[in-house]
Amino acid sequence: MITTLPRASDARVRRLAATLYAYTFLDDFTLLYPLYALLFADTGLSTAEISSLLAIWSLTSLVMEIPSGAWADTVSRRLLLVLAPLLAGAGYALWFLFPSYGAFAAGFVLWGTAGALQSGALEALVYTELEREDAVGRYAGIMGRARALGTGAVMAATALAVPLFAAGGYSLVGVASVLVCLVCAAVAAAFPEHRTHRSHRGTGGRDGDPVPDARDGDPAPDTRDRASGPDAPDALDVPDRDRAPGSDARDRDGGPGGDAEDRDDGTGEEAEPSSPRAYLGMLRAGLREARGDRAVRRALLLVPAVAALWGALEEYVPLLAAGTGVATETVPLLVLLVSAGVAAGGFLAAAGSRLTGRGLAVLLAVGAVALGAGAAAGNALGFFAIAAAFCVFQTATVLADVRLQNTIAGPARATVTSVAGLATDVASLGVYGGYAAASAVAGHGMIFTLSAVPYLLIALFLASRRDSGRSRRDPGRSRWNSGRSRRDPG
Repeated sequence: MITTLPRASDARVRRLAATLYAYTFLDDFTLLYPLYALLFADTGLSTAEISSLLAIWSLTSLVMEIPSGAWADTVSRRLLLVLAPLLAGAGYALWFLFPSYGAFAAGFVLWGTAGALQSGALEALVYTELEREDAVGRYAGIMGRARALGTGAVMAATALAVPLFAAGGYSLVGVASVLVCLVCAAVAAAFPEHRTHRSHRGTGGRDGDPVPDARDGDPAPDTRDRASGPDAPDALDVPDRDRAPGSDARDRDGGPGGDAEDRDDGTGEEAEPSSPRAYLGMLRAGLREARGDRAVRRALLLVPAVAALWGALEEYVPLLAAGTGVATETVPLLVLLVSAGVAAGGFLAAAGSRLTGRGLAVLLAVGAVALGAGAAAGNALGFFAIAAAFCVFQTATVLADVRLQNTIAGPARATVTSVAGLATDVASLGVYGGYAAASAVAGHGMIFTLSAVPYLLIALFLASRRDSGRSRRDPGRSRWNSGRSRRDPG
């Protein structure tokens, strides 16, 4: 028994990781992505109409982000991951079957909704399953590799779209894109999902804290020290959260505490998981934790602070490359170099998972210097420094997500993560607007160089925090053995 259980747990983690890698690759393997703008133009749409379609896409994602996160927490995160590629595939089918402005707009609504369904649900599902296996320390490496594979999928889809288009035009590319979405949905159905019994109101404790489930016969959750062992959380964990009750071996075997989760609607009474009351209660719980818990709020704000700027700048890399005066055929190679840096950043996330807050500050400062120096060089060689900067920023983005996941204690993990996603989207729109305004008075090289300044400021802020160099976890003291019962408010 002593040797079998760890092996079984490790096998489940490997199976979860393999499913995530396949899902992420297929989801980003969008063959229509490099061609959809040409499809719109060939259909007769003007630049203004194409811009309006992109606006519809962005607005749909913004509107659906938080509601979809609450839906994932209320019903099933796996279900939303299955639905997302199906919606995207339906949108692609509309594009090549009925090429018109209305069909394009409907397709973007479906595609934007699909992205919102995945945002938050994917991270929450993966983290929760790793938490059940006492393997949250592997979250950074697994998610980093998944993001790297996603970047590789975009590059592969771009390369394959050219011969497919030459062989069968938009129809063949569209059919292939829909088939990829169907396979992606099938892969999503293989995700494990075990929801733990939680209640976030009427417990006598802080909202979102786990409570024992009497129906399972658990008098109290496992308070073992999770700060030791090979899968111990990294130094970015702030603070540590005790494992929820119901996440023992009985749950893993599909017994009590399996796929169901108790929820209430904020009145202290349990509501059916699919009821509007349960949904609204979960939505309020997530927003309350995002707003009211200082540790969660700080970790949440760090995600858009790190991710939004470089994520938006990536869209302008081709323009920066062209501005260096290289031959047109060299531009894709420079873009490929930066994409390779992004992919490498995902793979390096595991190595950076032991960084403290000040270590993350140093990492961001190094990325800022590399970005500024590479952009200021104004030549092709500078793109090696820019690729290194994007490598650093991708690693930092994964670590910021790790930091956020480690602070979330309540049942609304996907909702809180979706709030971070919404903040990132809004910040990205601000970067796009700022870049457009700056381009009227400065060149692309100057804008990229100045974009290093915000990262230096973030690095200074992280380095100045008193607790940035140590974990806020106290493994010797949990909320469950802190000297008084949670059910005794006095």
